[in-house]
Amino acid sequence: MSEVEKPIKRFIGRYMKQVFVICIRNDDYPASLEKRKLYVKLQDPEAEKRHFFRIIDESGEDYLYPEKYFATVELSRGD
Repeated sequence: MSEVEKPIKRFIGRYMKQVFVICIRNDDYPASLEKRKLYVKLQDPEAEKRHFFRIIDESGEDYLYPEKYFATVELSRGD
């Protein structure tokens, strides 16, 4: 692996561990969520028990949104 490839692999590895979701609804939050956009879902077991996801939204902050507004996306590494 070349010196150029090493940081790229680390970058990809770090983001592949994250959970991504795609917004499929934004009825009550049109300024905060864009339909068909990928968002990072943060781990929050307590929120998930109540059917909410903790999402980093358009403000750059994390907030709770109903899980029914999102579909989980599984990304492959593409190696």
